[in-house]
Order: sequence, then C-alpha cells, then structure tokens
Amino acid sequence: MSAGNGSTKQSLVEGKFIRNAWYMAGWTNELDDGKFITRRIIGEPVVVFRTKDGSVTALEDRCPHRWAPLSLGTVLDNGNIQCTYHGLEYDRTGMCVNNPHRGGSIPHTAKIASYPAVERHHCVWVWMGDKQADPSKIPDFSVIDNPGPFEDTAFDMITIDANYKLIVDNLLDLSHVAYLHVGTLGNAGSTTADITVKEDGDDLLVTRLASGVEAVAMHGMQWPGHPAKVDHFQEIRWMAPSCLNLYVGLTEIGKPWDQGTGIWATHMLTPETEHSTFYFFTAVRFGMREMSEEQHKEIQHKIGVMRRYAFEVEDGPMIEAQQRVLDASPRNLDPSKLNIDLGTVRFRRAITRMEEADQAPA
Repeated sequence: MSAGNGSTKQSLVEGKFIRNAWYMAGWTNELDDGKFITRRIIGEPVVVFRTKDGSVTALEDRCPHRWAPLSLGTVLDNGNIQCTYHGLEYDRTGMCVNNPHRGGSIPHTAKIASYPAVERHHCVWVWMGDKQADPSKIPDFSVIDNPGPFEDTAFDMITIDANYKLIVDNLLDLSHVAYLHVGTLGNAGSTTADITVKEDGDDLLVTRLASGVEAVAMHGMQWPGHPAKVDHFQEIRWMAPSCLNLYVGLTEIGKPWDQGTGIWATHMLTPETEHSTFYFFTAVRFGMREMSEEQHKEIQHKIGVMRRYAFEVEDGPMIEAQQRVLDASPRNLDPSKLNIDLGTVRFRRAITRMEEADQAPA
C-alpha cells in the first residue's frame, strides 16, 4: 500500500494469509438440496458441493476455458461437476476428464485447484494450503455437536468489511462490552475484570473475571432470581488462525464457573480478502435453570437475536471504521498499549510467527 508521498507503509492488518490452515467455508446445512457453497477464501474463489455418495468436494470456482464460475454448473451422478457454459467436466481432483466437443481433446491447462474438505461440528472446513492437510488441526467446536433441548441457537453468518485480525482483536479484548454492548453483553462491572493470558499448545487462552458485580442482561435473563452481585467470567480461546470459542457467564461469588449459567459462544472467521471477512457464529447454553418450556424457547431465541445485533449493528460498524482509518493513514499506526491488550498483543506476536512458518518450504 502506497502512502500519499510515494513511500510504502505497513498496516496493522497487512501481511500474507496463512494458507496451510483450515477455514470454514459454510455450515453443512448450506449444502442441503444440492446447493453449492460459493465463497472467496483468502482471496481464492471456492465452490463446495456434495456428491451423490454424500461426500464433500471443494474446487476452484472457475472453469479454465473461459473462466465461467463452476458454481453455475451441475453436479453429475458420477461425482463430476459440469460447466454450464461449454459442458466440460471436472473430477474431484480438479482435472478436466471430459470434453464433449468434436475430438474430445483435453489441453493440459484444463485443470483447477482442488482443496481437501471435511465436515465437522456442523461446519464445512477447507484446507487452502500446499502442505499436507491435517484433520487434527481443525478447530475444536465439539461443544455444538449435540446440544440438548433449547440449548442451541441458530447457525448464523454476517460479512464484515475489515481484515480478520481486527475482529480477533475485538474478541480477545472484551473490555469493550462495557461501552459498545452496554445493557446487553456488558455493564460497568465489566471494566473491573482481572485478566490473565496463557498458551495452551497452539491455542491462546484469555481469561477475564469480574467479581462481585451486577449481572449482565444476556446471562441474567437465564438465571431467574440470581443474586444481586455475581462473578462474571469470560474464557476466550483463540485457535489459529481465525477461530475463537468463548465460555462466558455468571456464577455465585467465589463459586466454580461450572455451577453458574451462560453460553459457549463460537466465532469462526474466514478471511475473504484483506479487507473483508465472513463471520460465522452460533451459541450453546449451559447451566440452564429450571423454568417453563416457553421461557426456555424465548431465551433461546433472544440469545440468537442479541448476539447477531451485537455483531452486525455494534461490533461490525466499529471494526469497519477502524479499517477505514488504517487504510487512510499515510503512515504505520502503532496502537497505544493498555493492560486490557494482553491478549491482542500475544495474538499479534503468534500470528506473525505463524505467517513466517507458513511461508517456509513444505
């Protein structure tokens, strides 16, 4: 990116994507009824489809003949995808295997990228790199696999016009809930939290505990008759490069967190470009208190609505505004560091190391 004076500047959000990683292409239910998932992932157009045998295939979404999107094509009974423009067929490895026109010759350039794809945790994961795909590296969201009645919320998604790193920063520093989400996800007590950061294998774990505070609205409504003062806990797990799982809720002062109530809040971020990100999310309740079925249904619905509002109407515009400020600056912007930035600083260091390692030869 060039500054106005012709010099080159570096941004907080620039840098190459990590290619050798699993990215979420979409929810598995997006493939129902023969539908395609079509998304640009780290800058590459990808089409994902289910074949007749139930397996999932992910290919580059462009026919190399005239660049027609294969997502406009048809999945055949043999598992190949046929381009609607001129009828060329591609198998799951990305090779053209049939030219229906006279002579049937297939040029050596008639091939496209094929990506390993796995269904897990109601998500379709795609490996975008050139190194061996390792399914054990798929982020662990097993908490959403088999929820009980009224525990889960909708599988949802929005798009934020900003680099994914800004969204990770936002989620690793939840001090902002006292201001950006006041009255729903946070309150004044949210600013009193003690913060710890530690590494757990390749993951980063940020813990926040505000003790003896008023209950925040989202979790308070799940606990009728809760104490006037509670412990509000947040445990945020970052799983490289761009997924987070939050364990958040309320418990009695000094009591174990698993005796409280709250949600497992999942965040799967898939970079579309350097300036746009697909943001997938859902949540699963835990520690549900005794109440009527109708009350549980109402809370289940409210959690989904409140979270989407928080991300789409409150977080999203703020993060997009940050992106615009960074893009407009003629110089490198280095943020002032506060004690609330422990998690974001560690994340930035870790992701830089991973970017460098990802670029090393296979």
